[in-house]
Parts: sequence; C-alpha cells; structure tokens
Amino acid sequence: MVRMTDRDARAGLGAKLPGLETFANQFPDYEIKIEIPEFTSVCPKTGLPDFGTIIIRYIPGARVLELKSLKEYVLAYRNLGIFYENVVNRFLEDIVRACRPKSAVVTGEFNARGGMRSIIEARYPRGGRRPR
Repeated sequence: MVRMTDRDARAGLGAKLPGLETFANQFPDYEIKIEIPEFTSVCPKTGLPDFGTIIIRYIPGARVLELKSLKEYVLAYRNLGIFYENVVNRFLEDIVRACRPKSAVVTGEFNARGGMRSIIEARYPRGGRRPR
C-alpha cells in the first residue's frame, strides 16, 4: 500500500494561478455570495476529475472581488492536481489576500465519488467555529 507523504498532502498549494482583481467598495456592511456550480479540478492521487460547487460568502472591506478575474482564477483549477481541502483553503487565502474582507466563508460541496460526498468549509478570520 502506498502511503501519502507530506508533499502529497500539499498538492496544488504552490501552483501559480491568475491574480484576483478588485475594485473600490462603495457601500458598508453587506454580504456578497458567489456560487460556482461547475467547479472542476483533478485528484492528485488518482488523476481523475473532481467536480463540485464552490460557494464564496464575504463581507467586503475597502475592496470587492472583480468577477471576470475570479472566473479566470476558477478555470485555472481545471487541470490542477489538488485535494478538496486544499482547494477550499487556497480559495480563502487568495480571496483574503486580494480584497481583505471583514469576514469570509468558502464552502466546497464536492460530488460523490466512491460512495462519499465531501463538504469542506474554511472561514476568515481564522479560528472561527469548529465542528463538534
């Protein structure tokens, strides 16, 4: 049996992806929700495609994500070998770096494979609610 290494676990985290552009926020205290229902990436262990929905919810600070650049960012995952957990956490880190939201939640709802369906959620600021 082949065991996963720490290097395997970091698959996709260092990949160069298109930058996320932003624009100046015009209003205070509102939430933006973006759903990406046709997300695809590649399992780094099997090489098979992974499909799912990515949901981004954030309260903008001074900057708002520009959607065309987000689309290009999402498309770059199509051929990237990356685990579900890395997808969701990478999305969150890149969004926070780009627009510095007051708060953000990224949820990945991945389609069933092998009889299992995974839902991954990451929050900013970090250290938020944990599962019981």
